[in-house]
Amino acid sequence: MATALRPPRLPVPEQASSLHRLPKYRVAVTGRRSFAARAGSYPGNVGVPKQWYNLIADLPVKPPPMLHPGTHQPLNPSDLAPLFPDELIRQELTEERFIDIPDEVRDVYELWRPTPLIRAKRLEKLLGTPAKIYYKYEGTSPAGSHKGNTAVPQAWYNAAAGVKNVVTETGAGQWGSALSFASTLFGLNCEVWQVRASYDQKPYRRLMMETWGAKVHPSPSDVTEAGRKLLAADPASPGSLGMAISEAVEVAATNADTKYCLGSVLNHVLLHQTVIGEECLEQLAAIGDTPDVVIGCTGGGSNFGGLAFPFMREKLAGRMSPQFKAVEPAACPTLTKGVYAYDYGDTAGLTPLMKMHTLGHDFVPDPIHAGGLRYHGMAPLISHVYELGFMEAMSIQQTECFEAALQFARTEGIIPAPEPTHAIAAAIREALECKRTGEEKVILIAMCGHGHFDLAAYDRYLRGDMIDLSHSSEKLKESLGAIPKV
Repeated sequence: MATALRPPRLPVPEQASSLHRLPKYRVAVTGRRSFAARAGSYPGNVGVPKQWYNLIADLPVKPPPMLHPGTHQPLNPSDLAPLFPDELIRQELTEERFIDIPDEVRDVYELWRPTPLIRAKRLEKLLGTPAKIYYKYEGTSPAGSHKGNTAVPQAWYNAAAGVKNVVTETGAGQWGSALSFASTLFGLNCEVWQVRASYDQKPYRRLMMETWGAKVHPSPSDVTEAGRKLLAADPASPGSLGMAISEAVEVAATNADTKYCLGSVLNHVLLHQTVIGEECLEQLAAIGDTPDVVIGCTGGGSNFGGLAFPFMREKLAGRMSPQFKAVEPAACPTLTKGVYAYDYGDTAGLTPLMKMHTLGHDFVPDPIHAGGLRYHGMAPLISHVYELGFMEAMSIQQTECFEAALQFARTEGIIPAPEPTHAIAAAIREALECKRTGEEKVILIAMCGHGHFDLAAYDRYLRGDMIDLSHSSEKLKESLGAIPKV
């Protein structure tokens, strides 16, 4: 039998193997395993954080409580017991500053964390800007986005509590993919309701979930009472995250062996995502940079909060002074066009009432390609911070976002998911303003995932078939009118 020939392994000169000999900007900010230091900081290593950070502890005014949908009184922990295990309920309601991350969760995080912080030098050169642009890239996770940061602990806490089945909703499929992956690691059955528009647009996300063992339904579906009512009212409904949440919550609330998992909006979800910002603080400190502007897309708010909240803590303590800018789609402008009021988190009115910026729980956004941003509400904690004046918000049309995505992909090599293209577009605006003024700002972007399963959207843009979608003022007026009076 012939023996396969292999090239000899050559000794690596000591200088060549030293991180200190690599270009400083790349070594300082990357956490990619292809480099000699997996944690990717200079000098020293940035490890996986040992604690999650809770911004509520440091806010001068605490956010309003969630209310029971029936009594309109503040929720008790027992009110959430049909949906969540005890530890997640505790994390949802706590005002503790830091929560320890279980070793079992950190062990899974280490499959992809720390994630790289990369300086976009080629994009800077293309734009001719004096600004520095950094992006914290979460697309290295198994599911390809930041969603694993909360999927893993939610699955672990449910498994530890003896839960057998978890249910959830998903828009673009990033969250559903992440929870499917986490569930299979901890022996849970996972059932997902995916917004119909994204279910049709992104078949490979569905296949990814099914590969990890999940059962996936298009929403609205005929599986639940909520879904059947929605289909009766509109058989061609494109669905929405609010509708999908209604279906998943109904199943969890009516089956004792089943709990509900949520990919955004709630406090414990944003808490888990702060591993992003905690790592990023260390990575930037290692190279002596401090952001002037922190930019992230917002749908429910977990990606933005995960990066921004640890930096807000530093700003509140007087150690730095960045601006915070949330970017949302013009077709679903929750922060910029919504009202700050108590509303349901779902279409059917099954969830607790949350004080948040909302377009009304009946609002059904047009089927834009950033499916993960098609949510009628905003995380109550993000909404509260916005009301306190700690951050700004803007909305951008999807064609400008995809133009920015091509500039990014053709310089940095990463094809972004449609959701973070909103942050990229806003960062390019900021960088071009720096070009005009000569300011040398440091711009930090939340780059929450890759777009490998979103190429149909890129195809539409490249063929000139993508159009900008906006919200109907008449439809918005109608949905705002349905907000409960509290």
